Amino acid sequence: MTEMPDKGAPPRAPDKDAPPRAPDKDAPPRVPDKDAPPRAPDKDAPLRADIRRLGRILGDTVRRQEGGEIYTVVEAVRQTALRFHRDMDPGARDELDEILTHLSQHGAIQMIRAFSYFSHLANVAEDQHHIRRTRAHELAESAPRNGSIPLALQRIKDAGISADALENALGKALLSPVLTAHPTEVRRRSTLDRERDIARILADGDRMDLTPEDIEDNALALERAILMLWQTSILRRNRLGVPDEINNALAYYDYTFLTEIPRLHAMIEDILAEGDAWNGRTVPSFIRMGSWVGGDRDGHPFVDAETMAHAFALQCDKAITHYERQVEALASELSIDERLVPVTNELSALAADAADMSPHRQGEPYRRALVGIANRLAATREALDLSTRHSHGEANGAAPYENVAAFQNDLETIHTSLVANGSALLAKGRLRDLRRAVDVFGFHLATLDMRQNASVHEVVVAELLEKAGVAADYLEKSEEERVAILSAELEDPRLLASPFIAYSERTQKELAIVRQAATMRARYGERAIQNAIISNAAAPSDVLEVAVILKEVGLYRPTDRTLLLNIIPLFETIADLRAAPAIMDTLFKTPAYKPLLESRGHFQEVMLGYSDSNKDGGFLTSRWEVFKAEHALVDVFEAHGVALSLFHGRGGSVGRGGGPSYEAIVAQPPGAVNGAIRITEQGETITGKYANPRLGRRNLESMAAATLEATLLPHEGGSAPAEFMAVMDDLSERAFQAYRTLVYGTEGFTEYFWTSTVIDEIANLNIGSRPASRKAGRRIEDLRAIPWVFSWSQCRVMLPGWYGFGSAVKTYLDETGDEGLAMLRRMAAEWPYLHTLLSNLDMVLAKTDIAIASRYAELVTDKALRDRVFPQIKQEREMTIEMLLLITERDELLADNQLLARSIRNRFPYLDPLNHLQVELLRRHRHGQSDDRVVHGINLTINGIAAGLRNSG
Repeated sequence: MTEMPDKGAPPRAPDKDAPPRAPDKDAPPRVPDKDAPPRAPDKDAPLRADIRRLGRILGDTVRRQEGGEIYTVVEAVRQTALRFHRDMDPGARDELDEILTHLSQHGAIQMIRAFSYFSHLANVAEDQHHIRRTRAHELAESAPRNGSIPLALQRIKDAGISADALENALGKALLSPVLTAHPTEVRRRSTLDRERDIARILADGDRMDLTPEDIEDNALALERAILMLWQTSILRRNRLGVPDEINNALAYYDYTFLTEIPRLHAMIEDILAEGDAWNGRTVPSFIRMGSWVGGDRDGHPFVDAETMAHAFALQCDKAITHYERQVEALASELSIDERLVPVTNELSALAADAADMSPHRQGEPYRRALVGIANRLAATREALDLSTRHSHGEANGAAPYENVAAFQNDLETIHTSLVANGSALLAKGRLRDLRRAVDVFGFHLATLDMRQNASVHEVVVAELLEKAGVAADYLEKSEEERVAILSAELEDPRLLASPFIAYSERTQKELAIVRQAATMRARYGERAIQNAIISNAAAPSDVLEVAVILKEVGLYRPTDRTLLLNIIPLFETIADLRAAPAIMDTLFKTPAYKPLLESRGHFQEVMLGYSDSNKDGGFLTSRWEVFKAEHALVDVFEAHGVALSLFHGRGGSVGRGGGPSYEAIVAQPPGAVNGAIRITEQGETITGKYANPRLGRRNLESMAAATLEATLLPHEGGSAPAEFMAVMDDLSERAFQAYRTLVYGTEGFTEYFWTSTVIDEIANLNIGSRPASRKAGRRIEDLRAIPWVFSWSQCRVMLPGWYGFGSAVKTYLDETGDEGLAMLRRMAAEWPYLHTLLSNLDMVLAKTDIAIASRYAELVTDKALRDRVFPQIKQEREMTIEMLLLITERDELLADNQLLARSIRNRFPYLDPLNHLQVELLRRHRHGQSDDRVVHGINLTINGIAAGLRNSG
């Protein structure tokens, strides 16, 4: 990691033995220009200093730990890769090949580790700089930033929204980030913890009161932390299982969610309390966590009833452990002597019930009450059969809490006594955050969604109907016939399944998991499981089939027509998105579904899939069809008097619906948010957003602000004139044809994809617990969307995030000329939806690299196939960039996003070598060199490239 001419490159450590450089005596002295305006302070100078510092320490660490020879080769690869990146220099490519082909397996791994760790360190530096800039903005008392709660509440106040209307909106609101497992995030928690240590040391170094000794200690601490990081394996050596993925997801509760969600609610309450109109009202807990890890069995053979039970045991353990720690800390803090400060009778009774005989606490009723609460938490842990390895106490004969409400009542008793006796300030400290945490997380921590494919549901129902003697040929029935059969079953109280009949393994597994869901709800509370999601929903019968299955375990009760879960259709393909409004309209008109809907308070959630629709129809068509589906669903739901909640199946990459959450939410059509929104959070995106508590808090705040604004403020985010809609329909159809022609109409394209990307290794190596495809084989139709998008990201093509846009705009302008260009520019200027779409397109194109992509194309041994496909991709990329710049009237990509442009300058010189190393290891692996070091090296490059791109899957 040495100093080179490229911007952002960390410098080589100075040679202490080198003579000092003599000043250039012939150079004219620099005379300041008195008339020049003062230079603005360089706000990014601290970031560049941090990156240089981290890079220098990492370089020194590599030299000391691995030797000068490895370090020299690392620098040679970096410099040669930089020449290739800038100029596509054939000579540089030949030099790279010469270096890499003669690199030993050990040398390759050490080199990959060096470049990968630099990517991770650059992420840490950027995140800390982001926090630094935010703090500076706040300390300067600048205007509230866009996406902040203060600005959102001010806008709501300025719009004349009353306190009553705001309270009503908050009472119905739900913002739920839903964490999902992701095969591209395979880092161990140990490495995340080391990076958090480095972030903390960098933050400590920003303090203004450091003495010279403090500065030296900080420098040594950073060197130690980076050495520890280097000596810690960044990846697991074995394939992750579902339990590993559950544990990985739970780590972010310690990092961010358990502390920052209560604090965010408190901030909202405090801001509102400043106005007289709010008058002491409380803010409901509208930010609640969701999870798919342990409940999503769509195409996942390793998720079953036992997995679900394990997930809840770990979730509950995480929640109770947090509560025990906070109760212990409160007991230490609330040393109030009842001889000095009175307490309520209820608090005295709570203290007496604790049976705490310690003479040291006899005059301290709050402490005794909290000891009793701690005992009951320990008893609750025992009653729920949880591991006691995290327990902070013993039950001591106390009774367990029968439900979370009983725990809340005890905390409320403490709160009420403090407020009633002059200690309201104490009640607004740790106790306030604990009470909010209990309200948000309960004993279940996060709502676990169940998800299964519609094709599985229909086979299970068909078998149940056949063996019960109801219908022997359900799968051959028309949609109308299926609805009639299912409607009759929903009205009949008798069950289909019998303990005396043998069922297929698939049916047994599905029945077992829904039985487990009923058990988990009874054990951990109704919020533990609230949703059953249907992948690839394509008809009303898909929803009714799930209701029939739920009836088998008592989650639908036909006697009183009560449905206990939300049944959520997920519309994924282009055809299904287009059909979604008609499907929901038909479902709402179905007599058998009306009582189910009524029992859910005339509330219906619909999930929209960005990922599979993208794989099906390309970036532009996918995003447009999702948008149109939202518009049409709003109209259908309003016509039937049903409350709509949308669940957005977004990924990290633009191709899977990724991009800034605030802009995405406020750009929704009017009526599409309506106070409730759920959004999936996945993979390395979770790490980027929530591994740091300050960044996590800001991301949550941004989504909360957007949800409130989109719900309460009159906005034009999603609405558009009919002429704009017509143009987008035209462009979408053109893009659809271009994309489908390449992906599904080009002979040999599937082979090109599997050969030129890392998909084969993703499918077969130790990455994630879920298979890459829903079915055996290589068909793109069967491939899961995550590995599809992720593979294109790894080879720096990013095809799902842009392909088809250039052809669409070019052919449109060929027909419409200057008038068409003026229309597109007007749309981009006046329509937030299109502005956001173009901004995301700009971002993903900036991360593509055709020179790097050409190296992956060389992995295709069939030259005719390579020459048939790669030039199409290259040409479309060039055309897409040209058309984007033409519409936005910019000279270069990222002209309006200097933050990302800076990030790319800083990190890509160190990212490119990982791609070159990956190509070399893929060659070795595919030529039979499949020893552990090659496999491990490929996994390391996958992780390092994903870290460098930050939103690749």
